[in-house]
Amino acid sequence: MLNIVWLIFGGLLMALGYVVAGAVLAITVVGIPFAIASFRMANFALWPFGRRLADEPDAGAFSMVGNVLWVVLAGWWLALGHIVTGLAQCVTVIGIPLGVANFKLVPVSLFPLGKRIVDTDAHRLYHVR
Repeated sequence: MLNIVWLIFGGLLMALGYVVAGAVLAITVVGIPFAIASFRMANFALWPFGRRLADEPDAGAFSMVGNVLWVVLAGWWLALGHIVTGLAQCVTVIGIPLGVANFKLVPVSLFPLGKRIVDTDAHRLYHVR
């Protein structure tokens, strides 16, 4: 139920932000890994409840360097979008869980590489943040 409310009151807009960032980054061959991460996060932004982020066990130095580039290219815009949307949602009591979910998406909007989306039930299988 929360996912449906989330989708109507901000989730779709945030997912569109990730899709736009991914489309812009996919223009060049170098940007394709970033575009894939952006599209993956769009999927997570559409339906965040019942899923968590886990560290990718085999993520290496490329993920770290890629995350630095990501912050410069798109991450800080997406993080700002989550913060503004989260603050707006926290104005009402009903919107507080949605705002909290937006705030939980801020770190991954800044550093998406080296993460995977898992079901909440599967969180014991991976190192979850």
